[in-house]
Amino acid sequence: MKKSLRFGAVALAATATLTLASCGFGGSTGDSGGDAGGSTTLDLLVPSYSDGTKANWETVIEGFEKANPDIKVKLEVQSWDNLEKVVSTKIQAGEAPDIYNGGPFAGFVGDELLYPVKDVVSDDVYSDFQESFLKNAEVDGTAYALPLIASARALFVNNALLDQAGVEAPTNWDELLDAATKVSALGGGVAGYGMPLGSEEAQAEAAVWLWGGGGSFGDASEITIDTPENLVGAEQIKKMIDAGATQADPGSTQRSPLMDIFIQGKIGMQVGLPPTVGQIAEGNPDLDYSIVPIPTKDGSPFTLGVMDQLMAFQNDDDKKDAITKFFDYYYSADVYVPWVQAEGFLPVTKSGAEQLSGEEALKPFLDVLPDAQFYPSTNPKWSAADGAFKSLFGQLQDQPAADVLKQIQAQVDAG
Repeated sequence: MKKSLRFGAVALAATATLTLASCGFGGSTGDSGGDAGGSTTLDLLVPSYSDGTKANWETVIEGFEKANPDIKVKLEVQSWDNLEKVVSTKIQAGEAPDIYNGGPFAGFVGDELLYPVKDVVSDDVYSDFQESFLKNAEVDGTAYALPLIASARALFVNNALLDQAGVEAPTNWDELLDAATKVSALGGGVAGYGMPLGSEEAQAEAAVWLWGGGGSFGDASEITIDTPENLVGAEQIKKMIDAGATQADPGSTQRSPLMDIFIQGKIGMQVGLPPTVGQIAEGNPDLDYSIVPIPTKDGSPFTLGVMDQLMAFQNDDDKKDAITKFFDYYYSADVYVPWVQAEGFLPVTKSGAEQLSGEEALKPFLDVLPDAQFYPSTNPKWSAADGAFKSLFGQLQDQPAADVLKQIQAQVDAG
């Protein structure tokens, strides 16, 4: 049965495709360090979530600068592929952004680079965050990053292809392997399961399989990749590849362009995000698809939860008040909710969740969120683990699974 899901006009315009190309500088700008009139300039570095990300931030900045004419915001948008390299280079050069939207942050805390979030938001804004999201942003009991957006993963299923192959949406790995193999056998350039093991987001696809088989990446105190539990999931990936259940060359395939192929109707199943709904509505509104929970080894409920953050670097205490004004403005419901809607993610504030509770498109993801597991992002070595997955995990295509996990663990241990 076809899913008729909608985000609304704003979201459909903003989530056409997740192209993560670098967008350079944009938005309202001012000279770093202020001008002769005494204005303050905040440098804001963010990743591109969609084709509309740059424009979405520019809208926020325009409203903020209008309300705060003595503060200018200089926006830089980078692809996720480049983001961590860019911020590392800036930090090494003594040019860290004042505000940064990223993922792993515990290493910055260890180097004493970030403000505790209570220092840069009002009490009202702080209390509006969902407690579980704030806790996931803590290091030693103190939150150093503001939750920005939350997301959960689910399996997008091309109903028409599965019907042609005579299979149903799978709930466990055996069913998934059988269904994906039969869909691939349809021919005509169709793949059963979209397996993106390329550098864009290899850690996410790894989590889907390794955690789905009972493994984990560790916790705040230890990163554990080379374990028997994780090997179960890694070997299942190889089983899928060797059976021809995936697209060609999964080891170097990136998530975003692969999802475009799913949207075109050429992939039977692929794990997707809330914005995928908007992409389908824009790119192929007639696609007959469903959204179901991610299959696991034994069918146990599971989803990969992701929470990106905003954080403030302690560059200049003279900017602290300006940073606080920006955060308080951004998280006000009238500003934050349209931004979240446009990007198609889940809100992290109580007021935002209340406003979006009736959105049909978000329901499949909200339903699985209670079973979410998160990256151990407060472990200082998670950044190294994240990078190791992105650079090494695609080698599963050609190397023994045990060898790949050993290489990733060694890179993590080496720091």
